[in-house]
Amino acid sequence: MDRSAFHRLFKSPGPVVTPVIHVLDQKQALANINHVVRLGAPGVFLINHDFPVTDFLPVLHAIRAECPDVWMGVNFLAQPGRVAFPILGRLAAEGCMVDAYWADDACMDERQPSQTEAEAIAAIRAASGWQGMYFGGVCFKKQRPVDPALNAHSARIARPFMDVVTTSGVATGEAADTTKIADFRRGLGQAPLAIASGITPDNAAQYAADVDCFLVATGINRPGDFYNIDPARLAALLDLTRTYGAPANV
Repeated sequence: MDRSAFHRLFKSPGPVVTPVIHVLDQKQALANINHVVRLGAPGVFLINHDFPVTDFLPVLHAIRAECPDVWMGVNFLAQPGRVAFPILGRLAAEGCMVDAYWADDACMDERQPSQTEAEAIAAIRAASGWQGMYFGGVCFKKQRPVDPALNAHSARIARPFMDVVTTSGVATGEAADTTKIADFRRGLGQAPLAIASGITPDNAAQYAADVDCFLVATGINRPGDFYNIDPARLAALLDLTRTYGAPANV
């Protein structure tokens, strides 16, 4: 998938905004999804920040039953694709289709001539039968530090292993360095790129030409609230992304 196809899929000329909801329970998640749907964001990611995956699965089933038409991605906290893809395949077989998986760590190693672990994950993904979109974390927060001189190379070698290469700033809520993002764009060419930290309505414009998807939580949540979207902040970000975007994306 190239950038143009990605934007056509979501009907978004600028960066696709997918709010990230740190799930507490079904009621809280649904209340936040309602904001996302009402304001016209293209989709949502759900993450089990406060409890294990086994407790998350019934919640996902219930949310999918309530919201059958919402584009829904998930992040199983700290779990790579080799763990997630078999679970996602079972969920799909049970009638709970998850549209995307975001892994914080796609298990790339820019220091090596071959990507043995990423290749193994790709084989597990294929065997799972799951047909969703894979957002893979590369040079991502809380992972092994990567020499900035290798950012473009890291993005380039990751491209064959995932649908959307996904990077971040140095920590949750921290904006990514714009030089890093320019390096990633250079390495990816016309492949999609996502940022998963630090995007706000105030800084999003400086990333809009190079980035295709904003996975955003802190930047659109109520001040001091880790769990709940501020509709006004989400609306402001959506307004901006509907205005901005690289010409190639339109």
